[in-house]
Amino acid sequence: MSEAAVAPEMPGPGPAPAPDGPVRAFLRVVVIEHSVFALPFAYVAALTASFDISRSVHWLDIGLVTIAMVAARTFAMATNRIIDRKIDGRNPRTAGRELVTGVVSVRTAAVGAAIALAVFCAAAAALSWLCLALAPLAVIPLVVYSYSKRFTNFPHVVLALAQAVAPIGAWIAITDHWSWAGFVLGAAVGAWIAGFDLIYSCQDAEIDRGIGVGSVPARFGVQAALTASIVTHVVTFAFFVVFGLMENFGVWWWAGLAVTAAAFCYEHAIVSADDLSRVNRAFLTANGFVGIALFTFATIDLAGRGLAW
Repeated sequence: MSEAAVAPEMPGPGPAPAPDGPVRAFLRVVVIEHSVFALPFAYVAALTASFDISRSVHWLDIGLVTIAMVAARTFAMATNRIIDRKIDGRNPRTAGRELVTGVVSVRTAAVGAAIALAVFCAAAAALSWLCLALAPLAVIPLVVYSYSKRFTNFPHVVLALAQAVAPIGAWIAITDHWSWAGFVLGAAVGAWIAGFDLIYSCQDAEIDRGIGVGSVPARFGVQAALTASIVTHVVTFAFFVVFGLMENFGVWWWAGLAVTAAAFCYEHAIVSADDLSRVNRAFLTANGFVGIALFTFATIDLAGRGLAW
C-alpha cells in the first residue's frame, strides 16, 4: 500500500474569511480601543465634580459625558485619517492603514466622522446649553491638530490642547461652570499625552524629515524629543500633585501617583535614542495603565470620603 493511501486526509483550504462589515472596518480606522487614554480622566473629573457639588454620582450626566467623549474622539480620529491619508501612504509604518489601502473609503470615513460629530453635539446639548455653546472649542483643536504637522514642528502642543479639553469639559458638564481644579487636571492630561506623543513620533523621525512633516524628533532629533518627553511628564506629575492638593484627596490618590511615577519611569527606561523597538509597549501598555490606575485610585479615594453611588 502506498504512503498516499495511508496518509491522513488533509483539510481543504475552506472558504475565505468574510470581509469586515463597514462598521467594524470603521472602528479599526478610529482605533476605538484607544479611548482608554483620555476617558478615565474625564471620569475622574466628573466624579470629583459630583463629589464637590452633591457627594453623589450623577449617572445620567456621566453617561452623556461618555457618549460625548467617545464621539469626539471618533470624529477626531476619522478626520485625522482622512486628512493624513496621503502622508500615511508615504510612510511604511502607516501605509497599511485602511484609508490608504482602500479597505475603507474616504466617503465611509467622512460619513462616520459626520455621525460622530452629530452625536457629540447632541450629547453636549443634552448636558446643558453651556456645553453645546462650548462644543466648538472642543472640536476646533481636534481638526487643527491634523493639519498642525504641516506648519509647525510642535504638533504635540496642539495635541495637548485638544486632549486637555476632556477633563475640563467633563467638569463643566457636571457643574455647569468653570473650575480651576478641572483646568489643572486638563493641563495634566494634555501634558501627559503630549509627552508620550513625543516618544511615539520618534519612530517616524527620519521619514517625517524626508517628506516635510513637522515634529520635535524630526526637527531636533530623537534624543531631544525623548528628553523633552521626560520634562513634559515631570510637569504632568506636578499638575497631578496640585490637583490632588486642590481637591483634598487622601492616601489613595497619592498611592495612585506613586504607581503613576513608577509607570513613567518604566516608560522612559525601555526607550532610548539607540533602541526604539519598544515604543509601542511604552505607548500602549504604560500609558493605558496610567489612565486606568489613576481612575481606580481616585474612585476608591472619593468613595472612602463619602461619594454616594
